[in-house]
Amino acid sequence: MIVSGTRCAACKYLRRSCPSDCIFSPYFPSNNPQRFASVHRIFGASNVGKMLQRLPVELRAEAADAIHFEAKCRMEFPVYGCVGIISQLQQQIQNVETQLAITRAEIAFITSNSADINVVQEQPHFQEEYSNLNHFNHSFIQPQNDNIIGQYDQMTNNSSSNWMNF
Repeated sequence: MIVSGTRCAACKYLRRSCPSDCIFSPYFPSNNPQRFASVHRIFGASNVGKMLQRLPVELRAEAADAIHFEAKCRMEFPVYGCVGIISQLQQQIQNVETQLAITRAEIAFITSNSADINVVQEQPHFQEEYSNLNHFNHSFIQPQNDNIIGQYDQMTNNSSSNWMNF
């Protein structure tokens, strides 16, 4: 585990000898002293040692990585730590899912309206009835420009938009 004469980053930081059964040595190697320094600064060596000892050996490496990540986040964002980062990522996911739902609704809307227009054009006896619907403003059926998102924004932001006044 430990080559004789070398100490893990934790033991070097704490200025002590590194025992052969050191709880820190597998997770805080001597070639990365900053990893232990940040963990020690936030949680303390004793607390980290106790946390690692309470876990089964197969979970300790993952726990040490999580502790290190949390320590780095706490140093960068003292109030929220990694919870702040997770919240930001969840908000971004929610925003993208909302945009995706809007886009899917727009596609369905345009597809259904173009299908309605095609049915009317293919069946001549409906052509006359369709043209008599001029008292409704059907400008929303045909896109006014290529910017679908811009159209959606106009429709949702303008309460007096044509498509809502039936």
